[in-house]
Amino acid sequence: MMDNIIITPNPLEFIKRCVHQRKLLWTYHVNMRLKNRRISRDAIIESFPYYEIIEEYPNDKYFPSYLVYSKYKNIIFHVLFAIDVQGDNARIITAYLPNPDEWENNFKKRK
Repeated sequence: MMDNIIITPNPLEFIKRCVHQRKLLWTYHVNMRLKNRRISRDAIIESFPYYEIIEEYPNDKYFPSYLVYSKYKNIIFHVLFAIDVQGDNARIITAYLPNPDEWENNFKKRK
C-alpha cells in the first residue's frame, strides 16, 4: 500500500459519483472478462443507483477497494472498484455473476 492513500468517509457516494460522471478507468482484467461473463459496461454504469458495498478492502495494494452488489434488469452481479480519491476516479477491477454456492440467497454475504 502506498503511504499517501486518501480514504473517503463515504466510499459508496464517491463510487456512484465517479460512475455517474464517467470518471472511470477500466482495467485490462475487467475488459477481458466482461464479454465472457455476460455483463456489459452499460449494465455496470446504468445500475449505479442500486449499488451496495458488501465488502471493503481499505488496505488493498494500490488503492482502497470495495466489492459492490448491483443489479441490472434481472441480472445480479458484483463489481470490484478501487477508488483513487486524489485522482478523482474509480477503477473497475473486475465484475462477475456471483456463484450461488459461495453466496447467501441475497448475494450480499458470503457463505
